[in-house]
Amino acid sequence: MRISIGSDHAGFELKEKLESHLREAGFDVDDVGTHDEESVDYPELAAKVGRAVASGEADRGVLVCGSGIGVAVAANKIHGVRAANVSDPEMAEMSRLHNDANVVTMGGRYLDEDVAREIVDVFLATAFEGGRHQRRVDAITALEDGSA
Repeated sequence: MRISIGSDHAGFELKEKLESHLREAGFDVDDVGTHDEESVDYPELAAKVGRAVASGEADRGVLVCGSGIGVAVAANKIHGVRAANVSDPEMAEMSRLHNDANVVTMGGRYLDEDVAREIVDVFLATAFEGGRHQRRVDAITALEDGSA
């Protein structure tokens, strides 16, 4: 599985730890930045991860900023992205089971490394449940396409 990962300056430290964790677990990881703690604008990095996922260049995306909110909002502007800002493993699981989320976002200022690793592990291991949830994902896609 190929993972695109990115963060702004506030999420840099956690992103670096998650990237190492993913590589050690055998994932193919593309780090789109940022690569230090200098201030950057998160929409650009969220767009890079979102575009990689939407194009199929990456199977899933991981984004970290201070709260996780900004990168989620920005990534969700990319057609085909369903980014979920989560703060615990159960939310990560539900984002996959019911929403077929393809990008997980997290707040580097609010999560410790162990919880963030568990979130990523659950997010990547959980399959979309489909069934009645497919109808809802299709409705989201229709909103995105402007056909709803």
